[in-house]
Amino acid sequence: MASTYLTRTQTAGTSTRKFTFSAWVKRAGQLGASYSVPLFGSYYDDSNRGALYCYQDQLLTYFKSGGSDQFLLKTKRKFRDTNGWYHFVMAVDTTQSTANNRVKLYVNGEQIAVGDLETNNQPSQNADFATVGVNSRAFEVGRMRYGSTPNNVLFDGYMSHASFVDGQALAPTVFGSTDSTSGIWKFKSPSGVTWGNNGFHLKFESSGNLGLDSSGNSNTFTVNGNGRQSLDTPSNLYTTLNAVANTNSNSTISHGALTHTVSGQWLGVISSFGVTSGKWYAEAKITDEQNFSIGFATLVGSFVKDMNTANLGYLGRGDDSWGFWGNGSGSAQKTHNGSSSNYGSALSTNDIMILAMDVDNKKLYFGKNGTFFDSSNPTTQASPAFTFTTTEPMGFASGPENGAVQWNFGAGTFGDTPITSAGSNGNGSLFEYDVPSGYYALNTKNLNTYG
Repeated sequence: MASTYLTRTQTAGTSTRKFTFSAWVKRAGQLGASYSVPLFGSYYDDSNRGALYCYQDQLLTYFKSGGSDQFLLKTKRKFRDTNGWYHFVMAVDTTQSTANNRVKLYVNGEQIAVGDLETNNQPSQNADFATVGVNSRAFEVGRMRYGSTPNNVLFDGYMSHASFVDGQALAPTVFGSTDSTSGIWKFKSPSGVTWGNNGFHLKFESSGNLGLDSSGNSNTFTVNGNGRQSLDTPSNLYTTLNAVANTNSNSTISHGALTHTVSGQWLGVISSFGVTSGKWYAEAKITDEQNFSIGFATLVGSFVKDMNTANLGYLGRGDDSWGFWGNGSGSAQKTHNGSSSNYGSALSTNDIMILAMDVDNKKLYFGKNGTFFDSSNPTTQASPAFTFTTTEPMGFASGPENGAVQWNFGAGTFGDTPITSAGSNGNGSLFEYDVPSGYYALNTKNLNTYG
């Protein structure tokens, strides 16, 4: 999450010339920033530092020693997928006689070719790094530092199986493999690795100790901030908010693409997954009850077309979105195709909306704090808020004028705030309230089984 990073002080390393860093990463939040998505950094001072991160969505790595660049590589390709997971590997060996073999970048098992690098300033042969493998130098995961501000850039997204090998430049096949059926690059647990003195493997599998090292070296990291363990992993992707489609600067997506914050305009956002079958459930915490809308929309149509246009991004304006609306003054209405009617009950700050989407029977339901409005029952199909006829892919959506909507799609947090206690019938997902029987969290495993 955006306020979290992990730190460890290195000991004398196995090598100051060879290392490998590997991490599985799901981007989230805003795109296009000059400095974003820091994977790792090593730091002593502004003259001696290095990092691997995204720069305006391009993958970039650099290291400085004595104030001068030792190397700088930047890809032409931009990595703007905020829904899927990337596997990034950086392998360094300055002893190589061929310059282009000294620093290699891999994405999803494939090496970034020299011709696909916008900048390719390789290190000199046998160069020693000032901050890798050097005693008392800081190593950080999820943060990069420069200048006078300590917390310059923090990671906002999801990370799994961050690994560092001290003393070897390894291939990505140590950490991943190609699925024989789908052809998709997938995670593989590293085995038989000689990790070296400063090597580590952070699985993030212990919710009480996210910095726990599983390499056998006991190089455990200190966790700073309020990072949370998530069920969203490379083997089971949960829907989040679609940051790629969010283009208005007054609309911000943050906290792992689960928080939608708007200032002064009706602006919308939609989930990254769309469905044409199945039954799906989600929850959303309303942090400001003044003028918000929340509900469902198709992934094509007027809502998605206009959701970044000032004062057009609210649910129910057209025939392709269905919304629940409140204004903090006791008003509660459902709205569709520009027509509204009183419905349900008003919300207060931090109330939790519950939403059920029955695409099979084309029925939509709203409620709050564990109870569906007007005696509706998604399990029995009783008293839906709306019925619909569209066959277009459907998703969850929000469109406030001010304040924030914090979504929980089943990974267990509203934005970066954990649920208080899990309800029943989550089928492995974590929701605040009981999930209606037959409904599921919107993730890839459930889509494969129930979608």
